[in-house]
Amino acid sequence: MFEAPTPGAGPRIWQVGALCRAVADALDARFNPVAVRGEISGFSRAASGHCYFSLKDETGQIRCAMFRRAAGLLDFSPRDGELVELRARLGVYEQRGDLQLIVESMNRAGQGALFEQFLKLRARLEQEGLFDSSRKRELPPMPRGIGVVTSMGAAALHDVVIALRRRVPHIPVLISPALVQGAGASVDLVRALSNLYQLASTRQGLSADLTQKTDAARGACIDVILLVRGGGSMEDLWAFNDEQLARTIVQSPVPLISGVGHETDFTIADFCADLRAATPTAAAELVAQPRDVWLGALAQVGERLSGALLRQLDSQSQRVDLAASRLGRPSALLARQQLRLDQQAQRLRYGTLSNLQRRVSSLQGLEASFPEKVRRTWALAQERLARARLRLELLDPRLVLQRGYAWLADLDGSAVTRADQTHTGQALRATLADGEVDLTVAPHRLI
Repeated sequence: MFEAPTPGAGPRIWQVGALCRAVADALDARFNPVAVRGEISGFSRAASGHCYFSLKDETGQIRCAMFRRAAGLLDFSPRDGELVELRARLGVYEQRGDLQLIVESMNRAGQGALFEQFLKLRARLEQEGLFDSSRKRELPPMPRGIGVVTSMGAAALHDVVIALRRRVPHIPVLISPALVQGAGASVDLVRALSNLYQLASTRQGLSADLTQKTDAARGACIDVILLVRGGGSMEDLWAFNDEQLARTIVQSPVPLISGVGHETDFTIADFCADLRAATPTAAAELVAQPRDVWLGALAQVGERLSGALLRQLDSQSQRVDLAASRLGRPSALLARQQLRLDQQAQRLRYGTLSNLQRRVSSLQGLEASFPEKVRRTWALAQERLARARLRLELLDPRLVLQRGYAWLADLDGSAVTRADQTHTGQALRATLADGEVDLTVAPHRLI
């Protein structure tokens, strides 16, 4: 692969790109394909779908790239701290001369040591109730002062200050500096938060460890606290997975926002805070309603108040004018009352005349229809009388006698209708159709 140097000649002079390609070819011939086991660190997924991360163990680490085609075959979402096994090809990224693995497949091999610690601590604190949503507080709409805990040299501080200066330059910002990475960072974060807690609780002057953004911030109250840091690997953010820091966060006397890492980064501090922001800038924007919005709302309220005042003045002026007109010209009031009286009198005359006309019209109608009604009534009475006469005639007993029947009675005139009402020799009287006949009862015969 490499040409032996010619005796007496100097070393070969390589082009940088050619040297990188030669090294890549040598690595490909010597190692590929390779299977590597290690823990994921600094995992990120680009908009193109490619994934970039480092694979590390106790003794070293190497950069890895997993292109979209291979990433689309994954059956899980890789996270920092996971222990994985890779099938890859070892090569050189010529543009930077970096050694890297081009990952072709990835499988879980268990949880990394840091990630296992993270999961155990999260489970224990969640069981204790430190993550309960019931203890989360709402953010103040207009904080009087904002506390910030981060490193003085961090880019996150610059982003937060720029966002707050742009949106709410009138609100004082108090910065409590602390280490955000490395040994002792978690202890320093606890100290910085405690200093802000003291100020938020007592509303007194600043602690000696606090740095003021402006002179106007002196003695200001703290109504909300931002705990922020930029993105990084799990090791870089490990200070925010400290148990003591978690317990300090839940003791905050005011709402606390965690803006640690990027949108895909989660720490124990995020779960303990009252609210998690995707980035430090987002955390600042959550507590910084733009001043223009509040000034616009104030101007709108002022316009409404001014309009209401003008309307009220107009209304009262009209009432004064009306009262003045009544006091200055009582004849006008008398004229209006006289007009109302004339109107009522006219309505009374019209109503009386209209009622009289209705009654006359009703009488005329009765007069025209009376003879016909009398004639119909007389005819109906004659008809009813004729029907009654006919019914009476049908009940005349003489009609029955004319058919051969007789009316039998004793000498007292009592009707005899049964044989057992008579006895032999009894005198009876029978009434026939044309007269009466006296009878004597003969001995009875049984029928």
